[in-house]
Amino acid sequence: MLPPAAAVATALRELGDHGVAVHFLAGNRDFLLGPAYCEHAGMTLLEAPVLLELAGGVVLLLHGDGLCTDDEEYQRFRKRVRNPEWQARMLARPIWFRRLLARLARALSQRRNRNKPAAIMDVNAQAVEDCMLEHGVRLLIHGHTHRPAIHDLDFDGEPGHRVVLGDWRADKGSAVRLDAAGVSLLELLPGEAGDVELTSVDQRPLPWSKASENG
Repeated sequence: MLPPAAAVATALRELGDHGVAVHFLAGNRDFLLGPAYCEHAGMTLLEAPVLLELAGGVVLLLHGDGLCTDDEEYQRFRKRVRNPEWQARMLARPIWFRRLLARLARALSQRRNRNKPAAIMDVNAQAVEDCMLEHGVRLLIHGHTHRPAIHDLDFDGEPGHRVVLGDWRADKGSAVRLDAAGVSLLELLPGEAGDVELTSVDQRPLPWSKASENG
């Protein structure tokens, strides 16, 4: 049996071999995953922010943790671990040390989060607005908070949306379908035949489309 990391890389490469383009955008737990692994897995490594052109508009993709500005303790941690010098020092350590440190960090994070108000660990509304205005977008897709929803926004009378992905578990997943028809938030559940069932949880037309302008 392959180690978990190798098994995942093999499965992703097989997916790519079947014509599915696989891209990777780092989050708050896998920020040390680099170009070598992505190449092995057949993935394209993305750097945030990601701007996608779609049907005459632009979509912004982020992990989302940078928007949780009310959680000052986490933002200090994020700044430290995203520093290239810190990452280089960490990657020079033995694998057993990195795994031990990751487990300790996860345990400490879970203990601290239990004592934090839920609102602090969500995105800051002003940070969201500032980020979207900075990049000139009206559609933002992110994860991190594990609170799947489509939030309707207003930019001086122009509609906008913030789409939040849920987390992945053994019995449930979360995804977004994005095309010219609009954006859909999907829930993935295991099917009876061993396949995956997709259920639309919520959907919106693209905020710059005529359907959105007409309400």
